[in-house]
Parts: sequence; C-alpha cells; structure tokens
Amino acid sequence: MPNIIQGNTEASLQLLADLKYDYPDGLDLRPSSDLHKSLKNHILARAREAAGIMSNRFDSWNKVDQTLNTYIASDADEDKVIDADARKPISIVFPYSYAILETLLSYMFAAFVQEPILRYEGVAPEDTMGAILLEKLIDLHCNKTKVPLALHTFFRDSFAYGISVGAPGWTVERGMKPVEHETGFTNWMGQFKSTGREREFEEGILFEGNNLENIDPYKYLPDPNTPIHKPQEAEFQGWVDNTNLMDLLSEERYDEDMFNVRYLKKLNGRKTSIYKDDNSHRTIKTGGSSVSVNNDVTNPVDVIYMYIKIIPKEWKLGSSEYPEKWLFGLAADEVIIKAKPVGLYHDKYPIITGAPDFDGYTATPLSRIEALYGLQHTLDWLFNSHIQNVRKAINDVLIVDPYSVNINDLKDPKPGKLIRLRRPAWGKGVKGAVEQLQVNDITRGNVADSALLVEWMQKIGATDNPMMGSLRTGGPDRLTSAEFQGTSAGAINRLERVAKVIGLQSMQDLGYFFGFHTQQLMSEEVYIKSIGRWERELKAEYGPKGVMTKPFDIMINYDVKVRDGSIPGGNFSQVWMQMFQALLTAPQFTSTFDIVRIFKHIARNTGAKNVDEFIKVEVRSDEQVSNDVQSGNIRPLNQVV
Repeated sequence: MPNIIQGNTEASLQLLADLKYDYPDGLDLRPSSDLHKSLKNHILARAREAAGIMSNRFDSWNKVDQTLNTYIASDADEDKVIDADARKPISIVFPYSYAILETLLSYMFAAFVQEPILRYEGVAPEDTMGAILLEKLIDLHCNKTKVPLALHTFFRDSFAYGISVGAPGWTVERGMKPVEHETGFTNWMGQFKSTGREREFEEGILFEGNNLENIDPYKYLPDPNTPIHKPQEAEFQGWVDNTNLMDLLSEERYDEDMFNVRYLKKLNGRKTSIYKDDNSHRTIKTGGSSVSVNNDVTNPVDVIYMYIKIIPKEWKLGSSEYPEKWLFGLAADEVIIKAKPVGLYHDKYPIITGAPDFDGYTATPLSRIEALYGLQHTLDWLFNSHIQNVRKAINDVLIVDPYSVNINDLKDPKPGKLIRLRRPAWGKGVKGAVEQLQVNDITRGNVADSALLVEWMQKIGATDNPMMGSLRTGGPDRLTSAEFQGTSAGAINRLERVAKVIGLQSMQDLGYFFGFHTQQLMSEEVYIKSIGRWERELKAEYGPKGVMTKPFDIMINYDVKVRDGSIPGGNFSQVWMQMFQALLTAPQFTSTFDIVRIFKHIARNTGAKNVDEFIKVEVRSDEQVSNDVQSGNIRPLNQVV
C-alpha cells in the first residue's frame, strides 16, 4: 500500500471549473477550493492508516478464498496430463473447510433468521402496543429489502475472515404511483360539479424502510486502534463503496446532502480508488468485479465513505468546539460528494461488526476457517499425493529387451494389440522379453490419514457428523440414541455460544439501529396486517383487518430482545415431551405450571412458526362485548396497566 497519496494532476486541472453548486451552510466545497483540498487530505490520511493495517491480513484471507473456492492452479506437468486426457484427475482442494463453513452458516441462519428476525418489547406498559407495531413494521422492512440475504453474507464473512461489517441504512424507493382524481367542472355559480373519477400517475415514494448493506472486509477502513467488537469507540469508521456514475447522479437528484457528482464526468480515465485493489482470490476461478472493463461501456466509481469524529471549528466546518460525528464521501480519491453531520438521534456510527472468534483486543482477529487452514493444507497434500501416485501406478512401467521385441508394437496404445518378436527371438518363447516393473503404492495410508485429519477438523470447527447431517460409520449398532444426543449436545452448545456472541455483537445493535431509524426517518403511513406474532393483541386493539401505522404510533421506548442462539429442535424436544406428559398426569403440577405456555414452547422448539394460529378464538356479538365492557369484565388492551 503506498505511503504517499498524490492526486492525478491532469484530473485536478479538469476540476477547476465552477458548476454552480449550492453547498450546505455556505461552505466552499468546490474541488478547487482550499477547504476541499484540506478535507480530502484528512480523509485520505485516515484511509491510508487503516489500509496499512488491514492489508497485512490480505495474504491470509486470500489463502482462505482459495480454500473455499476449491481452486489450485495446475502446473506444467498437470497441464500435459489434461491435454493428453482431460478425464484424468489433477490436484484439487479437498472441500472440507467449505463443508464446515456450510454447517456453521446453516446453524446461524436457523438461529437468527426466524420470523420476526428482530423482536422488540416496550419499556413501560404504555409502550406495549407501539413496540408491537414497531416489530411488525421492521419485519416488513426486512422482507422487502431482503435483510436475510445480507445476514447470510455477514455470517459468512465472520467465519471466513474473522470479521464482518454491515451498514444499517434507510432506503427510499421513488417512482410513479397511481392516484385517483375527481373530474368535473365549475358552473357559473362557482360550484364544482363532479363528472366522475379518473386514475393518474404521479411521482412519489413507493417504499421507505430499513436495509442492511454488507461492507467487504477487504475494503473496510476502520480505526486500527479500536478492537473489532467496539466500533463505537473508534475515532473513524470507513469503507470503499464500488458504485457507478449513473447511480450517483440519480442519488444526487433527490439527496440534498450530495453534491459535486457532475464534476466526476470531467475526470479522465477510470474513476477508481487506490484502496479498491485488494488482490482478492475470490474471483480467481469464477471471474467477477476484478476483471477490467471498457470505460466506454460502463462508468464505475469508487467512493470512500467515512464517519469521523471531528471538532467542526478546527476543520473549518462550523463554530462548535466539541466533537461531532460527520459523514464524508470522497469519490475517485479526488472529489468530495458528501460532507454533513450524521444527524441521527442515537448519535452513533451506523455500523455493526461481528467477530465470533474475537480475542477482545485486536482489530482483525483470526477466523475459524483460518484456524483450520493448516489441517486443510495437509489434507490437500495427502489426497493429491495419493492421486498422483495412483495416476503413476496405473501407467505401464515396462522393462523391454529391444533385441527381442518390436518396440513400435509396444507403443501402440490400442487394446487387443499384437506384439511381434524380432527374428533372433523366434522359437525361444516370450518369457523375459517384456516384464512389468513392480510399483508399490506408498501413499495407500494417505486415505486413512485423511480421515483422521477430517475428524480433527470437525472437532476444532464444532461441526461433527450429526451437525453435518450424517451419521458415523460402523456396524448395525453404530449409533445409539444416547450417543446421538450426547454428541449433538456438545456441538450445539459450542455453536450456541458462537451464536450468542454474534447476537450480542451484531444483532442487538442491528435491532437498535433499525428501531431508531424507523422512529426518526419514517415519513408515511404503513398498513400493518393483523397476522403472525401478536395477532390476537392486534385484533383486540385494532380489529381483524389490520392497522394503518403512523409515525407517531411508534414513538415509544423499547428494548431489543436478542435471540438466545438456539435453533428449533435443538433443546432436546423429546425430553420436553416426556416432561409435558408427566405434567398432564400430575394434578399437583397442573395447578402450578402453565400448561398452555409449556406446550407453546415445545411447539416453537420443534419448528412451529406461529403456534397462535391454532388457538381457538371465541367469537362474540357486539352486544355481548358491550355488556362485558360496561360490567368491567373486559377492557381494551391499551387500558391494561
């Protein structure tokens, strides 16, 4: 990574023009201004400091990428083998680290991607209904913006690279929406006479809500003095975003905080950042974003986004002498396109990080797949050396007496060939003319050694056979119920610990940000259906159809309920069923324990999505409900304290 940052002189000359932007707070943020140059240097200095630390991990991460992509470049000898016969095997990555990663991801996805993904609880009794509406609203956002897909990438990064980073944001989708207008005319008395209604389309907001964007660990620019699990204690948090000129121009059209994008059209050549190139091996086998592109066809732009704690007076951005959090955007390492106070009510960096195997101190801890790399490398060598030896052994290695045998007949590869003896050997028999050289397979034990390495990789990765969905091999009595539960319990407990760490590090912060952003940025009413979790409560309060949720309905105090890391069926449901049967037959227990709640717990633990859908609902007439309200037998939910 270069230690000195120099701008493109030719590009700088192109930025001297004045495109007449109206900058916030009367600041002079033209690319040719002294303030712009000062801010650019501040951003690049922090990016250089962060990239210098993060780049130390790239070589190790690239090895992980090769392992997970199951890719080994063939050498010259293996190229000859392929050219001669493409069916013959060559060196490969034995994909066991990939299988372990798949098992870890499956567990995390089952543990956290349950409906609803994020759960909320009101702090006070008057916050109860608002928390229910907030939970339903954010669940709608998660489905609309496909948050589970972002979480899948988030979990994968945390196990592959040791760190994962996400940026909770607020997205607004605009477009043409249908509206109805009344048509008619005004008579001579000034009265409007309706003649009907017609449908028209006008520009408006189609959807607004929370979203989660993944930040590539290779392009993450954190404060290197802060541990990965404490992003809020950092002086700055940044990353490189790969976008394009058309998207930036579209964003500038609606975002009043974005400017200077049109200056990018004046830059010659590619509008990339020096911090974009990570030499990642993720796409070495499949291709992808790292390949070169034709600038006449596409216009990629790299933007360094960075949250920084600054004193505005010292940076000549205001009069305040106390630290504030600002967001800056530097496109192509040349043009500042955003500079504004963060302005969020929670006053935090909207960044979440995950590091399930963190040590509590470092910014880039070791990943679980990295810890397995030595075993994986040895496993590949054992497997590939055995394949090479077998490939060598199956070829005939012959000792030939050229005085007795026609060599050209032996070179014929076709089956059923006829090998002729030379005239001096006629009548003497064929024994001793050609003999097979004895070849010993010294790698026969490699297969057994490979199985031993696989077993150790499972133990280290907490992914034994039952967790991977397979049973150990053996005789007819190879797996008893007690053995299955015991081995499963050990692996599940270890994975539950990992899931709890991710929940506390990431999911709690994600729920916190989503809740605050919804309260602050929601501008339009949203219809919430009275189904799913809290169905009975919503129907009791708002009726069977649903409720139109307004921004003021969710202005409440709330707590985020983090999942405990367990998965459906992971808490030994058979034991719960036996306990439940014992409770039903013991009157002294039924008077103490809530049988219905215990049954709901068992049903949810075995995978039931919405147990409340099966509860009988007593339908009463309006007259009966009115009489019960007057007599005080029932009360509306919002009056219950």
